[in-house]
Amino acid sequence: MSTRSREPERHFDFYFLLIPKHCIPFAESNATKMPRMEDILNLPVQDPLYPEFSAAHINWVKLEGGRQGGDDIALIPFARVDDFVKGESSNPECPASFRIESRRKRPVGSIAKPRVDGYLEYTLYWCSYGPEDYRESDSGVGDGTSTKPASGKGSRPGRRHMMRGCLCHFTVKRLYTRPLLALIIYNQRRHVDKSGAPCHGLLDRDAVGTRAMYAPRISDELRQKVMSMLYVGISLDKIIQHHAEGMQKQGGPQNRDDFLTRNDVRNMERTVRNSSHELHENDECSVKIWVQRHQKHVFYFQDNSGSEPFVLGIQTDWQLQQMLRYGNNSFISFHSSFGLKKLKYPICSLLVFNSSQNAIPVAWIITSSSVGKAIHKWIVLLCERLRTKDPRWRPNAILLDDPSLDYSIIREAFQCRILLCAWHVRRTWIKKLLKKCCNIEVQREMFKQLGWILYCTKCGPNAMDAVEELMQIFVDQCAFMDYFKSHWLASIDMWINAIKSLSVTTPEPHAAIESYHLKLKSMLLKENYANFWPRVDWLIHALTTEFHSLYWLDQYSLETGYFENLRDNSFSSNAWYHALHIPDVDVILDEQNLHLAKVLSQTDRSLVYTVSNPGSEFSLCDCSWSRLGNLCKHVIKVATFCRSRQVARPSLSAQVYKQALLTLLHNPPDDPLVLDHTILHVAHLQQDIKALEDLSNNGLLQPIAPDLSSQMAENPLLFQRIQ
Repeated sequence: MSTRSREPERHFDFYFLLIPKHCIPFAESNATKMPRMEDILNLPVQDPLYPEFSAAHINWVKLEGGRQGGDDIALIPFARVDDFVKGESSNPECPASFRIESRRKRPVGSIAKPRVDGYLEYTLYWCSYGPEDYRESDSGVGDGTSTKPASGKGSRPGRRHMMRGCLCHFTVKRLYTRPLLALIIYNQRRHVDKSGAPCHGLLDRDAVGTRAMYAPRISDELRQKVMSMLYVGISLDKIIQHHAEGMQKQGGPQNRDDFLTRNDVRNMERTVRNSSHELHENDECSVKIWVQRHQKHVFYFQDNSGSEPFVLGIQTDWQLQQMLRYGNNSFISFHSSFGLKKLKYPICSLLVFNSSQNAIPVAWIITSSSVGKAIHKWIVLLCERLRTKDPRWRPNAILLDDPSLDYSIIREAFQCRILLCAWHVRRTWIKKLLKKCCNIEVQREMFKQLGWILYCTKCGPNAMDAVEELMQIFVDQCAFMDYFKSHWLASIDMWINAIKSLSVTTPEPHAAIESYHLKLKSMLLKENYANFWPRVDWLIHALTTEFHSLYWLDQYSLETGYFENLRDNSFSSNAWYHALHIPDVDVILDEQNLHLAKVLSQTDRSLVYTVSNPGSEFSLCDCSWSRLGNLCKHVIKVATFCRSRQVARPSLSAQVYKQALLTLLHNPPDDPLVLDHTILHVAHLQQDIKALEDLSNNGLLQPIAPDLSSQMAENPLLFQRIQ
């Protein structure tokens, strides 16, 4: 492997100073020498713009004197150590797998006067093809000596056939005085044995044609793939057959993963069969053991104490990849407080939407308190984790389903717009209506009036007046009204205030979130699991094994076409996805009477479904899926159709912007200072409206009423001041 950088221009001036003066014509007498250990904090912190990077992407500096004299050193962000280890393991000339040979940690405050290279964490990584050498000792040839450090883990009889005496190793120190930085000390960068000859990989002639040409172990990606297949019930024979077909298509083995054997799969099958959520009889101890074993999948953990709540943030490598892929320049949705009544601690899920409009969980947060109270503890760390992988990553919008969450913290962390998603309100109200009211006409009218409570209170009566009017109109519906008063009167103002402050999404993402909600419910809230609900370790195990694997398989099937017959049918029932396949000609809408719309059935052309209050967030269909309280494809199609024809009422947030602008335009203040402030406010509103156009073009927001621009044109003085 070359020791010179492939990007020498990045730190040219720095390296020019490190060149010995006798090599530089007319060099000055005070030319800089090789740095000593006390100078390491003056080194540049390098953060290559690659998801994974290796030594070839780093500008190395030779260290002078001390125990590490002559070693190559570099500073990188500590959060990117795993990316460096993965990159080094993917060396095309010498594929390897670096294991942790030794590790030491120190608590903060344990050293009064730390050295400049003092560490909080010390980790020694060694190539798995060494340091012992059993190539000749098994046949009785050689002295059997070992270069393995005394601090290591001893012999590894199960890996004797792999040991080829490789001396390649490096040390990573998480600096005591700079915890966010890692000092990499590369002690031996070449994959050679004690004689200096290559001992594995393409450069080792003895390794040609053997597995020593490749990495010693299968990759984490293949292990995740096989484990997911096993968790969803794919047999060992089918896994081996699928793997053989893939290798045949690529024309033969190219890396260690291509040598997957039945024994490899059988070992993982045994792991799956013997896995248990109960790592300790005490639930809290069991959770701590899981966290210790799966640190790569935990982006935040806070144990329950007297003053601090329990918080656990989980994100697997696959989830991180999906969040980077589908969350960038797109939308991320919160699914908050699932299982609040049955599980020991509720779950908050973060979702992205794939090409089939299915919601994919990309992070789970389990907390003993409300999500809003603990959100500042984990959301910044999650965003840093993402931007460490891709500094340019940024979503278009965050969809919130809980108005109690602190918008400012989320907006600052993700650096994007916040939208309100009222899927939970809609679903809860319609399910209760269907349960407590039997007349379909009354259901439609009540559902419309419930939506009117959220609509009208921005510029008309207050919330309590609207609720009182609802109760007077439907005084005979006592069962639903009693429920509404007991469960919603206390929180209705919070929702209305949120709608005044935030833009509101259209029904399309509601369907994907609702589909995820139903899948989570069917997986975790089965009655035969009731004995496990009080345990957090069971919840963690269920999420990260079978439930995680279902989404992995669905995405893998979409991308490759394999195992389509094994996909969960609920993934193909997403109403948002199916609505896209209903042609406009199958929607019948009388633009003179917008109370009802008709949609022809796609399977039985003699059937026609009726959608009441079309285009609104509170539309209701008479199809069987909608009659169960779900959001159906007909409601979504009609909403999309109305929006494209601009015959629906504007979204809730658009009405807020419209009302605010019209108020300022029609009643400009006389005070010049107040007028300037008003103009500035109007300008901000105008910018917000323009920013919403992109979201509207993506189908996430309804277009703002066209009469708004004409109203502004009628007030040219104020409009000119804005410009």
